Amino acid sequence: MELNNIENLLEKYFQGETSTAEEKKLKEYFSSPDVAQHLEQYKPLFAYFSQAREPEYTNDIMLTNSRTTKRKKAWLSIAAAAVLLIGIGTFFYVSEDSTQTAVASQTELGTYDDPEEALKATQKALALLSNNVNVGIESVQYINEYEKSKNKIFKQ
Repeated sequence: MELNNIENLLEKYFQGETSTAEEKKLKEYFSSPDVAQHLEQYKPLFAYFSQAREPEYTNDIMLTNSRTTKRKKAWLSIAAAAVLLIGIGTFFYVSEDSTQTAVASQTELGTYDDPEEALKATQKALALLSNNVNVGIESVQYINEYEKSKNKIFKQ
């Protein structure tokens, strides 16, 4: 009677009509050592399903993986902090160097000990100023010429 029941359950199983309890009976039957000769071919199928449900990974593997990721994160944060400190140190070193240069240039104030050297520097600065003023005067002359032409055309 039991063999007949198993054959009926197998037929229902392959048609997809079995319940969970019926599938459990099939797995128990094929896990036992006394399986009928003509049903031996289905034994590996149900043995596979019972093995597939067992977990493949252990907690040791998961713990090792989480430890390595924690270590990687720790080293990454240490490296980021080192880069940040180097950047801040470089900024302060460069800014300190530029402030010393600015202080040195403010203390000199363009003073000269030799009067002839002071005269030459003054003449050079005035020549530069004169050239720039002359360019501005030429532009004003163009404006004056424009005003004369406009007054001739539009007599007031």
